[in-house]
Amino acid sequence: MSKILMVLTSHDRLGDTGRKTGFWLEEFAAPYYVFKDAGAQITVASPRGGQPPIDPKSDEPENQTSAMTRFKSDKDAQSVLANTVRLDTVDAKDFDTVFYPGGHGPMWDLVEDRKSIKLIEDFYSLGKPVAAVCHAPAVFRHVTYQGHPIVKGKRVTGFANSEEEAVNLTSVVPFLVEDDLKRLGGKYEKAGDWESFSITDGRLITGQNPSSSTAAAQALLALL
Repeated sequence: MSKILMVLTSHDRLGDTGRKTGFWLEEFAAPYYVFKDAGAQITVASPRGGQPPIDPKSDEPENQTSAMTRFKSDKDAQSVLANTVRLDTVDAKDFDTVFYPGGHGPMWDLVEDRKSIKLIEDFYSLGKPVAAVCHAPAVFRHVTYQGHPIVKGKRVTGFANSEEEAVNLTSVVPFLVEDDLKRLGGKYEKAGDWESFSITDGRLITGQNPSSSTAAAQALLALL
Protein backbone atom coordinates (compact mmCIF):
# COMPACT_ATOMS: atom_id res chain seq x y z
CA MET A 1 0.00 0.00 0.00
CA SER A 2 1.38 3.40 -1.00
CA LYS A 3 1.79 5.98 1.74
CA ILE A 4 1.04 9.44 0.38
CA LEU A 5 1.56 12.76 2.16
CA MET A 6 -0.61 15.70 1.06
CA VAL A 7 0.51 19.18 2.17
CA LEU A 8 -1.98 22.06 2.42
CA THR A 9 -1.57 25.75 3.17
CA SER A 10 -2.49 27.36 6.51
CA HIS A 11 -2.62 30.87 5.00
CA ASP A 12 -6.04 32.51 4.61
CA ARG A 13 -5.40 36.16 3.60
CA LEU A 14 -5.35 37.19 -0.06
CA GLY A 15 -2.53 39.74 0.03
CA ASP A 16 -3.81 43.16 1.08
CA THR A 17 -7.25 42.76 -0.51
CA GLY A 18 -9.07 41.99 2.74
CA ARG A 19 -10.44 38.86 1.03
CA LYS A 20 -10.01 35.28 2.17
CA THR A 21 -7.94 32.63 0.40
CA GLY A 22 -6.55 29.20 1.25
CA PHE A 23 -6.35 25.96 -0.70
CA TRP A 24 -8.54 25.19 -3.72
CA LEU A 25 -11.04 22.52 -2.67
CA GLU A 26 -11.06 20.60 -5.97
CA GLU A 27 -7.27 20.35 -5.86
CA PHE A 28 -7.51 18.53 -2.55
CA ALA A 29 -10.71 16.53 -3.12
CA ALA A 30 -9.95 15.15 -6.58
CA PRO A 31 -6.43 13.83 -5.78
CA TYR A 32 -7.61 12.59 -2.37
CA TYR A 33 -10.14 10.29 -4.04
CA VAL A 34 -7.75 9.23 -6.80
CA PHE A 35 -5.36 8.09 -4.04
CA LYS A 36 -8.05 6.66 -1.74
CA ASP A 37 -9.73 4.67 -4.51
CA ALA A 38 -6.32 3.19 -5.37
CA GLY A 39 -6.01 1.93 -1.80
CA ALA A 40 -3.34 4.39 -0.71
CA GLN A 41 -2.82 5.44 2.90
CA ILE A 42 -3.16 9.24 3.03
CA THR A 43 -1.77 11.65 5.61
CA VAL A 44 -2.65 15.35 5.32
CA ALA A 45 -0.37 17.99 6.84
CA SER A 46 -0.29 21.79 7.06
CA PRO A 47 2.07 24.28 8.72
CA ARG A 48 -0.28 24.97 11.64
CA GLY A 49 -2.12 21.64 11.72
CA GLY A 50 -5.86 21.34 12.26
CA GLN A 51 -8.40 22.62 9.72
CA PRO A 52 -6.70 24.43 6.82
CA PRO A 53 -8.55 27.34 5.18
CA ILE A 54 -10.61 26.51 2.10
CA ASP A 55 -10.56 29.29 -0.50
CA PRO A 56 -14.22 30.44 -0.49
CA LYS A 57 -14.08 31.07 -4.24
CA SER A 58 -13.25 27.41 -4.84
CA ASP A 59 -16.58 26.41 -3.27
CA GLU A 60 -18.79 28.73 -5.33
CA PRO A 61 -21.61 27.09 -7.33
CA GLU A 62 -19.86 27.36 -10.72
CA ASN A 63 -16.76 25.61 -9.35
CA GLN A 64 -18.45 22.47 -8.04
CA THR A 65 -17.08 19.10 -9.21
CA SER A 66 -18.01 15.47 -8.61
CA ALA A 67 -15.08 15.03 -6.22
CA MET A 68 -16.25 18.03 -4.17
CA THR A 69 -19.80 16.67 -4.05
CA ARG A 70 -18.44 13.35 -2.82
CA PHE A 71 -16.30 15.10 -0.21
CA LYS A 72 -19.30 16.97 1.20
CA SER A 73 -21.09 13.73 2.04
CA ASP A 74 -17.93 11.98 3.29
CA LYS A 75 -17.62 12.45 7.05
CA ASP A 76 -14.33 10.52 7.18
CA ALA A 77 -12.66 12.77 4.59
CA GLN A 78 -13.98 15.89 6.34
CA SER A 79 -12.48 14.61 9.59
CA VAL A 80 -9.11 14.01 7.91
CA LEU A 81 -9.17 17.59 6.61
CA ALA A 82 -10.24 19.06 9.97
CA ASN A 83 -7.38 17.31 11.75
CA THR A 84 -4.32 17.80 9.55
CA VAL A 85 -1.04 17.02 11.29
CA ARG A 86 1.54 19.74 11.78
CA LEU A 87 4.05 19.91 8.96
CA ASP A 88 6.99 19.93 11.39
CA THR A 89 6.02 16.45 12.64
CA VAL A 90 6.31 14.60 9.31
CA ASP A 91 9.37 12.92 7.80
CA ALA A 92 9.94 12.01 4.15
CA LYS A 93 11.24 8.59 5.23
CA ASP A 94 7.73 7.61 6.35
CA PHE A 95 6.06 8.17 2.97
CA ASP A 96 6.40 7.11 -0.67
CA THR A 97 5.60 10.51 -2.14
CA VAL A 98 4.25 14.01 -1.47
CA PHE A 99 1.48 15.93 -3.25
CA TYR A 100 0.89 19.69 -2.94
CA PRO A 101 -2.60 20.99 -3.84
CA GLY A 102 -2.73 24.64 -4.85
CA GLY A 103 -4.93 27.62 -4.28
CA HIS A 104 -3.36 31.02 -3.65
CA GLY A 105 -2.55 30.31 0.02
CA PRO A 106 0.71 28.36 -0.56
CA MET A 107 2.25 31.38 -2.29
CA TRP A 108 2.44 33.14 1.08
CA ASP A 109 3.30 30.38 3.54
CA LEU A 110 4.55 27.13 1.96
CA VAL A 111 6.83 28.89 -0.53
CA GLU A 112 8.91 30.30 2.35
CA ASP A 113 8.34 27.50 4.87
CA ARG A 114 11.74 25.98 5.76
CA LYS A 115 10.18 22.69 6.81
CA SER A 116 8.33 22.38 3.50
CA ILE A 117 11.47 23.24 1.51
CA LYS A 118 13.54 20.64 3.36
CA LEU A 119 10.74 18.07 3.11
CA ILE A 120 10.61 18.33 -0.69
CA GLU A 121 14.41 18.12 -0.87
CA ASP A 122 14.35 15.03 1.35
CA PHE A 123 11.71 13.26 -0.76
CA TYR A 124 13.57 14.04 -3.96
CA SER A 125 16.98 13.05 -2.60
CA LEU A 126 15.52 9.74 -1.41
CA GLY A 127 14.46 9.01 -5.00
CA LYS A 128 10.76 9.61 -4.29
CA PRO A 129 8.43 11.53 -6.61
CA VAL A 130 7.12 15.00 -5.79
CA ALA A 131 3.91 16.48 -7.24
CA ALA A 132 2.29 19.93 -7.18
CA VAL A 133 -0.70 21.38 -8.99
CA CYS A 134 -1.86 24.88 -10.03
CA HIS A 135 -0.29 27.49 -7.68
CA ALA A 136 1.53 24.82 -5.68
CA PRO A 137 4.52 24.51 -8.06
CA ALA A 138 5.41 27.90 -6.52
CA VAL A 139 6.59 25.89 -3.47
CA PHE A 140 9.62 24.78 -5.50
CA ARG A 141 10.95 28.37 -5.50
CA HIS A 142 13.68 27.75 -2.88
CA VAL A 143 13.99 23.97 -3.32
CA THR A 144 17.35 22.74 -4.62
CA TYR A 145 18.72 19.39 -5.74
CA GLN A 146 22.47 18.84 -6.15
CA GLY A 147 23.04 22.59 -5.86
CA HIS A 148 20.54 23.72 -8.49
CA PRO A 149 16.85 24.69 -8.42
CA ILE A 150 14.83 21.45 -8.48
CA VAL A 151 12.96 22.60 -11.61
CA LYS A 152 16.09 23.60 -13.57
CA GLY A 153 16.12 21.84 -16.94
CA LYS A 154 12.82 20.10 -16.15
CA ARG A 155 9.62 20.24 -18.14
CA VAL A 156 7.11 21.85 -15.78
CA THR A 157 3.72 23.52 -15.71
CA GLY A 158 1.70 25.52 -13.19
CA PHE A 159 -0.88 28.29 -13.06
CA ALA A 160 -0.40 30.32 -16.23
CA ASN A 161 0.08 34.09 -16.36
CA SER A 162 -2.99 34.26 -18.59
CA GLU A 163 -5.05 32.40 -15.97
CA GLU A 164 -3.86 34.74 -13.20
CA GLU A 165 -4.88 37.68 -15.40
CA ALA A 166 -8.28 36.09 -15.95
CA VAL A 167 -8.94 36.05 -12.20
CA ASN A 168 -7.59 39.62 -11.82
CA LEU A 169 -4.93 38.71 -9.26
CA THR A 170 -1.75 39.44 -11.22
CA SER A 171 -0.96 42.44 -9.02
CA VAL A 172 -2.04 40.71 -5.78
CA VAL A 173 0.13 37.59 -5.75
CA PRO A 174 3.73 37.87 -4.49
CA PHE A 175 4.96 36.59 -7.88
CA LEU A 176 3.63 34.76 -10.95
CA VAL A 177 4.03 30.97 -10.97
CA GLU A 178 4.78 30.77 -14.70
CA ASP A 179 7.40 33.54 -14.57
CA ASP A 180 9.08 32.06 -11.51
CA LEU A 181 9.34 28.55 -12.95
CA LYS A 182 10.98 30.05 -16.04
CA ARG A 183 13.31 32.21 -13.93
CA LEU A 184 14.49 29.10 -12.10
CA GLY A 185 15.38 27.40 -15.38
CA GLY A 186 12.28 25.26 -15.73
CA LYS A 187 11.05 24.45 -19.24
CA TYR A 188 7.56 25.82 -18.72
CA GLU A 189 4.70 24.49 -20.85
CA LYS A 190 0.95 25.04 -20.74
CA ALA A 191 -2.27 24.05 -22.42
CA GLY A 192 -5.22 26.40 -22.94
CA ASP A 193 -6.53 28.31 -19.94
CA TRP A 194 -8.46 26.01 -17.54
CA GLU A 195 -7.73 22.87 -19.61
CA SER A 196 -6.43 19.75 -17.89
CA PHE A 197 -2.66 19.49 -18.39
CA SER A 198 -0.02 17.71 -16.35
CA ILE A 199 3.64 16.94 -16.96
CA THR A 200 5.82 14.16 -15.59
CA ASP A 201 9.57 14.73 -15.93
CA GLY A 202 11.52 12.14 -14.00
CA ARG A 203 10.33 12.31 -10.39
CA LEU A 204 8.73 15.73 -10.76
CA ILE A 205 5.01 16.02 -11.55
CA THR A 206 3.22 19.33 -12.10
CA GLY A 207 -0.35 20.25 -13.05
CA GLN A 208 -1.43 23.55 -14.60
CA ASN A 209 -4.70 24.47 -12.88
CA PRO A 210 -7.63 23.06 -10.86
CA SER A 211 -8.80 20.98 -13.84
CA SER A 212 -5.41 19.27 -13.86
CA SER A 213 -5.55 17.93 -10.31
CA THR A 214 -7.00 14.53 -11.25
CA ALA A 215 -4.51 14.06 -14.08
CA ALA A 216 -1.57 15.02 -11.85
CA ALA A 217 -2.72 12.61 -9.12
CA GLN A 218 -3.12 9.80 -11.66
CA ALA A 219 0.35 10.55 -13.05
CA LEU A 220 1.77 10.32 -9.54
CA LEU A 221 0.11 6.94 -8.96
CA ALA A 222 1.53 5.73 -12.26
CA LEU A 223 5.05 6.56 -11.02
CA LEU A 224 4.44 4.72 -7.75
